[in-house]
Amino acid sequence: MIKAVIFDMDGLLIDSEPLWEEAEILIFNRVGVPLTSQMTTQTVGMRVDEVVGHWHKRYPWQKPSRQEICQQIDDMTIKLIRDKGTAKAGYQEAITICEAAGLPIAIVSSSSMLLINTVLEKLDITDKINVIHSAHDEALGKPDPSVYISTSKELGVHPNHCLAFEDSVNGVLAAKAAKMKCIAIPEPKMINNKRFAAADIILHSLHDFTPQMLKDF
Repeated sequence: MIKAVIFDMDGLLIDSEPLWEEAEILIFNRVGVPLTSQMTTQTVGMRVDEVVGHWHKRYPWQKPSRQEICQQIDDMTIKLIRDKGTAKAGYQEAITICEAAGLPIAIVSSSSMLLINTVLEKLDITDKINVIHSAHDEALGKPDPSVYISTSKELGVHPNHCLAFEDSVNGVLAAKAAKMKCIAIPEPKMINNKRFAAADIILHSLHDFTPQMLKDF
């Protein structure tokens, strides 16, 4: 029985993955990392510090520091979201379904709290969210399950009774490792990734989510 619902944010509630991609390509290219759009798919769902570490290991640079690069990417993505971020189809309906079922709602994200709050304000759903948890507060980001386990504790709901919505493989793996039910809504360019089979249900859009799905788990 589902007693709480947890939504990932980037790429699920807001179409921010292209904006992360834009910021990463621009800033990494400045320090000599030949990052391309295709290459960014390797790090979807990871924290920005883990993304920076991933590419620094392969294409090491001297300056700016990795911490400075993290901040530059975060700042640019926040600006891009404020300027041209757009909501993903069906996000309002999905939240309404969960509210109607009387379920507490949480946001789990690999983004910083500042970026999370920027998105929630942009989507005007801040007052609908009971718990917000950033993977920046954990020792490891997704696919490690700690961010989901911590969120279930904050909700006061056992992981077995939580339903997670995710758009990335790393997110799905994190939710399932935490022993949660998981609905995956992959980005179109990732839809054929076989690792999404770890999810309990795969949908093309949040529009496809129905109240019956909550009862079926």
